[in-house]
Amino acid sequence: MTTDLKSKFLQVYDTLKSELINDPAFEFDDDSRQWVEKMLDYNVPGGKLNRGLSVVDSYQLLKGGELTEEEIFLSSALGWCVEWLQAYFLVLDDIMDESHTRRGQPCWFRLPKVGMIAANDGIILRNHVPRILKKHFRGKPYYIDLVDLFNEVEFQTASGQMIDLITTLVGEKDLSKYSLSIHRRIVQYKTAYYSFYLPVACALLMFGEDLEKHVEVKDVLVEMGTYFQVQDDYLDCFGAPEVIGKIGTDIEDFKCSWLVVKALELANEEQKKVLHDNYGKKDSASVAKVKELYHTLNLQGVFEEYESKSYEKLITSIEAHPSKAVQAVLKSFLGKIYKRQK
Repeated sequence: MTTDLKSKFLQVYDTLKSELINDPAFEFDDDSRQWVEKMLDYNVPGGKLNRGLSVVDSYQLLKGGELTEEEIFLSSALGWCVEWLQAYFLVLDDIMDESHTRRGQPCWFRLPKVGMIAANDGIILRNHVPRILKKHFRGKPYYIDLVDLFNEVEFQTASGQMIDLITTLVGEKDLSKYSLSIHRRIVQYKTAYYSFYLPVACALLMFGEDLEKHVEVKDVLVEMGTYFQVQDDYLDCFGAPEVIGKIGTDIEDFKCSWLVVKALELANEEQKKVLHDNYGKKDSASVAKVKELYHTLNLQGVFEEYESKSYEKLITSIEAHPSKAVQAVLKSFLGKIYKRQK
């Protein structure tokens, strides 16, 4: 991704924002227009923008040549739709998780003037996606497929969030509910579809491809998303906070993390008791005991083995794909995440 494409991508954000705060379907006054603008600037463009930029990247790899100005604009607009969808999930997620910070600043709902208005802001963010699609893609042959795709992925993500919440909360701290299969289901639905499959699917539709014919692409990307989340779980505990940009709290938060699932699998009865007694406790002594057990069970080594096995498996699946352009898209994705430190 050239800096040129990234700056063009950011310009598209300004265009879309300006269209949305002047949307003819609603009569804005100064207060409401300023509110939406501030809310968007706070929540939409703040992250690494990986998901959004991947749409442009993937489209360029599929086309295999220079993009026209229109292609840059449209692939960027779709990229921003993915970022908008993500912002909607994060704003509401942070309320549900009672989080304090996001991307190095206070969560939106934590701002004194915002509070529970954030719940409605989440709904507004979600509704911006079809507004953008309608304005810029209404006349395209793949318009209905785009709308379907965003609806389907949103449903999958919300359902993944649901199993995450009921496994964590309703379980009233019952570790016996946690297994590799439940971890996999949560990750697949909550993260992999919208973070990995959605950006590539957008590029494929824009390129004129039929998604029905690309089921194996979806499978590889969902697999990649699972691998990405396992890395995330690993970095939450073993990553350097100054590198990953946040302090991991999965142990305190009783998260269904790949590490705890692996530890339960490898532990003897005595070690399991240590986990049951200390996992999900806020005090640092308990957290230290869990981390110490992770070291004893050599989870770093177990993770490194998982990482290389996953990589080999993914490369094999990718190279089985008939289209070299699609292979390039998938390899570019894998290259970005393999052995990442943050």
